[in-house]
Amino acid sequence: MQWIWEIIKHVYAVLAVIPVVPFVLVYFGLGAFTGDRNRALRTAMDVTTVLLVGCVAVLFNVIFSSSFGFYGIMLVLLLGAGLLGNVQYRKRGAVDVKRIARAIWRLGFFVMGVFYVLLMCIGIGKSVFAI
Repeated sequence: MQWIWEIIKHVYAVLAVIPVVPFVLVYFGLGAFTGDRNRALRTAMDVTTVLLVGCVAVLFNVIFSSSFGFYGIMLVLLLGAGLLGNVQYRKRGAVDVKRIARAIWRLGFFVMGVFYVLLMCIGIGKSVFAI
């Protein structure tokens, strides 16, 4: 059973290093299979967000010699969900948790994408210039 976990970790690590590849694979694969490009785009974003969260957390930890990366990302996502839930409750009088989770997760895709590019550039710069 241990070897299955090791395989899963290695596959995740390989896919998370370059998250554009799984995004393109899911987008074109699901798009060709279902014919629904919008659904394929949303699914590709959801899958890639999982990979980006892990990759950005590791990049943050390595660059800043910290172990707060994953917890910081989860904290920001939870705070965003709380703020969005508060706005939704004040506007509608009820909270739709599924809608909030979907909005935060998709917003996380864009934020994690920006941080991935930024942290990757910083990491490459640190290794090239040996700062």
